[in-house]
Amino acid sequence: MLNKKIGIIGGGQLGKMMILEAKRLGLYIITLDPEPDCPSHSISDEHIIAGVDDEQAIYELAGKADIITYEWEKINAEALIKLEKKGHVIYPSASSLIIIQDKYLQKSKLRESGLKVPDFEPIDDFNSLRDYVKRNGFPVMLKARKNGYDGKGNFLIRGEHELETGFNTLKKVSESLMAEKVIDFEMEVSVVATRGINGEKAVYPIPYNAHKDNILDYMKIPSGLPEDLSACIRENAKKVMDVFGGVGTFCVEMFIGKDKQIYINEVAPRPHNSGHYTIEGCRVNQFENHIRAILGLPLGDTGLLHGAVIMRNLLGQSDGKAKIVGLEQSYKYDGVNVHIYGKIECKKERKMGHYTITADTLEQALAIDNKISKIVKITGE
Repeated sequence: MLNKKIGIIGGGQLGKMMILEAKRLGLYIITLDPEPDCPSHSISDEHIIAGVDDEQAIYELAGKADIITYEWEKINAEALIKLEKKGHVIYPSASSLIIIQDKYLQKSKLRESGLKVPDFEPIDDFNSLRDYVKRNGFPVMLKARKNGYDGKGNFLIRGEHELETGFNTLKKVSESLMAEKVIDFEMEVSVVATRGINGEKAVYPIPYNAHKDNILDYMKIPSGLPEDLSACIRENAKKVMDVFGGVGTFCVEMFIGKDKQIYINEVAPRPHNSGHYTIEGCRVNQFENHIRAILGLPLGDTGLLHGAVIMRNLLGQSDGKAKIVGLEQSYKYDGVNVHIYGKIECKKERKMGHYTITADTLEQALAIDNKISKIVKITGE
């Protein structure tokens, strides 16, 4: 019995999956989340019902927990900084979180550390955006420095007619903005990796990602990347984790340019939707390695258990009370595992679940996915 109490800020599906791994080790879990019926509620030992920005609630959590971690980076990092200074154990560290939360500071830190990132500049006001366009031309990727997710903090400005719309749209997301050069890339990859307290690192196999409306649609492994490029991608992921002194599982999003250069796009200091394939696909999944890391345990084997894996997100089809369609029919196919996140309310394009398909070959997995993707849905009623 480890006799540790773990505090998790955020009770969504990622928190729930962390808890499932933590419970195998007999850990006591306190969740902080504003929703009484959040996905983590039923499997938490305690649930503090309060917002993830609520400073007093975070202090209450710290008083109950030996270690604090989080499933979502848009939380009150300032409160965590104060706790860290008082000696509370927080992984990943609050000092790294507060930098990662601001995309401009995040990119600056990466560039200062010698990692390649797309060229970027802060945008102070509409005139500075106009000035940026005069110097650099179109297209330009305008980004909210804070609070963006699933592409909702990005606006691709392709011409003069979109300047004002893009600026006003993102100002509603974040007071501060930045402009970034649009990379002509062949592929976007999300690399999931875990770093231990002693600097030990474990990197997961690199998938091929496909996005739809800036949301991850599906991923497949093997990715088809040549091994020399894959090795460079893995090394970049390790460097990013060292830059931030990351303890736990991170996701590093990268662009593979047509010039074969690797550009770091964004960093998420937590287990990630991009790593869900590891649950059935790998010997030790991203959530187990996260728990191992924050406890100071040796990290586990990230190797594939199957020749091929596909993970596809199940996005809400319509608004209303969540209803799953096609589960029974989908389970008639070997190698299929469906994950339902337990969100009571279905919203259009909200991540409500996912499924994985494991097979000996990618061709076999793709053939099954072609059928399952037409069968299983989550709708509102």
